[in-house]
Amino acid sequence: MLHQDQELPPIALTLGEPAGIGPELLLMAAANRAASAPFFAYADPALLAARARRIGLDVPVIETDEAGVRDAFARGLPVVALANGTPDEPGKPSISGAAAVIESIERAARAICDGQARAMVTAPIMKDVLYRAGFKHPGHTEFLGELGERFWNSRAEPVMMIWSETVAVVPVTIHIPLAQVPSTLTEDLVYATGLTVAHDLKARFGIASPRLAVAGLNPHAGENGALGSEDRDIVAPAIARLKIEGIDAWGPLPADTMFHARARQTYDAALCMYHDQALAPAKALAFDEAVNVTLGLPFVRTSPDHGTAFDLAGTGKANPSSFLASLKLADRLSR
Repeated sequence: MLHQDQELPPIALTLGEPAGIGPELLLMAAANRAASAPFFAYADPALLAARARRIGLDVPVIETDEAGVRDAFARGLPVVALANGTPDEPGKPSISGAAAVIESIERAARAICDGQARAMVTAPIMKDVLYRAGFKHPGHTEFLGELGERFWNSRAEPVMMIWSETVAVVPVTIHIPLAQVPSTLTEDLVYATGLTVAHDLKARFGIASPRLAVAGLNPHAGENGALGSEDRDIVAPAIARLKIEGIDAWGPLPADTMFHARARQTYDAALCMYHDQALAPAKALAFDEAVNVTLGLPFVRTSPDHGTAFDLAGTGKANPSSFLASLKLADRLSR
């Protein structure tokens, strides 16, 4: 159990895709309140109350403002109402809910900037729905970077890390087609990603000398150019620059030998060159416990490492383990 520190602001939760399992994850988090610090949600109170009835979960939904969160948390799930409401229609995503999704994330970031919250835990979103509503960002991570710049007035370089007690991985390129990875990958991008990861492992995770294992892009890390030149010409020079900065980084390594139990004991985070090279092993090893952490932001943001699960929405069968792990990690990192 984590201590409920009365001197620290609470944690803000976002709604996520209203037709997915996000609303019930918020309710399940409230039902498991002993596992986390005080928190509140930016959501539609009527939606959450309806979802609680639908799945038979006895969690009082208490509408409040930010100042009343602590008092409301003692009695149920505190909810700060959004200007954009959305009906409870699990499994039926609609662009009509996009405004609420975006507002929830924006208001959580603003609350942290204003000192009304100390971290953000985001429920899963459905990017396709947001795209159809005019959303301009590739994903959650990039949108959070823009909010960091907007509210904190400082350049943000968001980096996705999937963290668990078993393994931590970072994709250098994220939400782009696989065919675009070789042309997107640059020495500067690998280097900047490594700097951010090393910095936040020190500053937020308390690791004095982070160890970074860096995967190659190609099979066998390119075989010195025989299987592709990117590892020799891009990845290796970036690692050399990280070493000059005093960072314990090495590679490029064949990705197929980086994730067995013995190999994982040698590093604190694995830098991978594309999305699935990082997330496939992380989800295979720690699907229910893995947490998505956005590094390089002026605030703490965590999220469960799974999607909206429309097939489970409204059934009460969603597994809240990753969401609860996200709450615990947000509490830890924001102390």
